[in-house]
Amino acid sequence: MENKNFITIRDWSSDALNEMLALADAVKDNPSKYADTLQRKALAMIFEKPSLRTRVSFDVGIQQLGGFSLYLTQHEINLGQRESVSDVAHNLERMVQGIMVRTFSHSVVEDIAKYASIPVINGLTDFCHPCQAMADYMTIREVKKTTRGVKIAYIGDGNNVAHSLIYGAVRFGSALYIASPSGYEPDPEVVRWAKENAGETGSRIEILQDPFLAADEADVIYTDVWTSMGAESEAARRREAFRSFQVNDAVVSRAKSDYVFMHCLPAHRGEEVSGSVIDSEHSIVFQQAENRLHAQKAVMITLMG
Repeated sequence: MENKNFITIRDWSSDALNEMLALADAVKDNPSKYADTLQRKALAMIFEKPSLRTRVSFDVGIQQLGGFSLYLTQHEINLGQRESVSDVAHNLERMVQGIMVRTFSHSVVEDIAKYASIPVINGLTDFCHPCQAMADYMTIREVKKTTRGVKIAYIGDGNNVAHSLIYGAVRFGSALYIASPSGYEPDPEVVRWAKENAGETGSRIEILQDPFLAADEADVIYTDVWTSMGAESEAARRREAFRSFQVNDAVVSRAKSDYVFMHCLPAHRGEEVSGSVIDSEHSIVFQQAENRLHAQKAVMITLMG
């Protein structure tokens, strides 16, 4: 194992990440074989943001691996206010075998990883969402049989999901075309790093402002909500800015005939995606959601096994 934590995909090599996806495939195909892998090991789950898929997939996942979880909210911890981040980390490292954190500030996860001697998993921050991207690339590989050379068109906000998709594209050799309105592009540092390292796997990263150009001959069309948690006060302004970035029948008509549609969920039909697309035969959003369970089991086995 090259890293004790799973904070960003950027921290891991292509070989290690592909091994993790192979493990996720094996766990999905034969779950009973891994039923005692993390026997009696405990995962502390810290939630500062609400969740459906993250909570259920980690909770069910650790139990199916023979361990158990503890659900900790702001009421129990109140990170950095009731108790310092370092004190929380030092307490938990003496009681559990792993920590999953779903929070706002990326520095919170980095600080917990800095102080804790046990593995720390990023369940989501405002900067990135690595577990989602692992499930995404697992799903793409299932459907398209490879990740190398697959053209992914991500249309929407250059947010945490976009950042992890960028890191993943570089590590898994995909071509990622991101179309965002002006002012909502991905972090320039993330893009700079990606373009500098894309040659290692034959990846390609393009940042555009035209959703139709991004979708042209795409294998995968991907979108996310226009307003992420924590940015609700910007909702009206964002709806106006993203109005022409809805993934609808006109946009997906530019993709390949066998394209698949992906969304990390929750979805707002009629905003970032039309019902005719997300509910079509091209949509694999629930296969994608299920794979959160299997991909995260692989992450937990790798770090905590």
